[in-house]
Amino acid sequence: MTPDAAPTPEPTQPPAGVGETAPEPAADAAAGSSALAPYDAVILLGFGGPEGPEEVMPFLRRVTAGRGIPDQRLEAVAEHYHHFGGRSPINDQNRALIAALRAELDVRGIETPIVWGNRNSEPFIDEALRESHAAGHRRVVALTTSAYSSYSSCRQYRENLADAAATVAEEGVELQIDKVSQYAARPGFAESNAGVLVRSLRALDGAPDSEIALLFVTHSIPVAMDDTSGPGDGEGNLYQRQHLALASHLTEEANRVLGRDLTGELVFCSRSGPPTQPWLEPDVNDRMRELAAAGVRTVVTAPIGFVSDHMEVVYDLDTEAQETADELGITHVRVPTVGTDAVFVRDLVDALLERAAEARGEEVPQFERRMPSVCAPGCCPNLRQARPALCGSD
Repeated sequence: MTPDAAPTPEPTQPPAGVGETAPEPAADAAAGSSALAPYDAVILLGFGGPEGPEEVMPFLRRVTAGRGIPDQRLEAVAEHYHHFGGRSPINDQNRALIAALRAELDVRGIETPIVWGNRNSEPFIDEALRESHAAGHRRVVALTTSAYSSYSSCRQYRENLADAAATVAEEGVELQIDKVSQYAARPGFAESNAGVLVRSLRALDGAPDSEIALLFVTHSIPVAMDDTSGPGDGEGNLYQRQHLALASHLTEEANRVLGRDLTGELVFCSRSGPPTQPWLEPDVNDRMRELAAAGVRTVVTAPIGFVSDHMEVVYDLDTEAQETADELGITHVRVPTVGTDAVFVRDLVDALLERAAEARGEEVPQFERRMPSVCAPGCCPNLRQARPALCGSD
């Protein structure tokens, strides 16, 4: 874990490929309780996680439904959760994020309620839709806890929304649902990540640059999923390109603020699936071993692919990667995720306000590589089967 460090100046530049200035908040244009009109509720969409040992296997079966994965393989993954008493930290982190968003909305005089729905654990998305409808809400805007563009980090959420909407529609519960676009390229997301990175690196003052490796970590996905990530324009690999753009900016910003000459690179964790299926590499542990052999004495892992310290962070990095570092006799510094960082939370509220402005037909601030709120045809396709998905044009 990263030790406390002195505050650092806030970054002044957005990430490579994001634009040159942060957009102005949309709140000034529409203050007060009407600022999020036409939306009358916000739904925070999370991945979900077990909150007790008895929930672990049912949770994993839901996550892998339709993939034919036997319980024997799932039980190996279940041990990650049992290592922490069978409880994932993700739900508590989402509760904290909701509280932080609520506080930021209150500061801006916005009374719009926030409802919570998970893909794979209670409260489920259909429950969130029923709750919203019962409270009189008819048009809601969804905000996911996933920043990047790929099938598993975007379209699958839209498929789950479609499934939930169809389920409650059979009960006469109908709502119009829009979605905030993926926010990996937003300047606020970059600024928040830069802040936590620089504060962590300050603990290494005096260590030679040549002995420090800076690894930006994200969840590995199948190569085929990365190849088809993006709007279906043939370019693909948007998942990896978004991470590389942010990693490049964060490395430059850390070096600028601290007067260092560090080199950053992108690595992956949480690989799953059959060994015959190619996934994005290198694995963080494999790369740590290579770096140690080359003389690196300190590895800094920055989990930019995650917005909070959930299982892929506390197990894959704080546990497994730390064990690898101990085995190699090197120092491991893990950078915090953005979590409820004030800059990140403010930017999420700005994103909500901008989505509402779009829905009203107003212009919103633009920046390079901004993702559209309505996904284009063929964007991040489901490679296993065609399924309905909300908030897209296909």
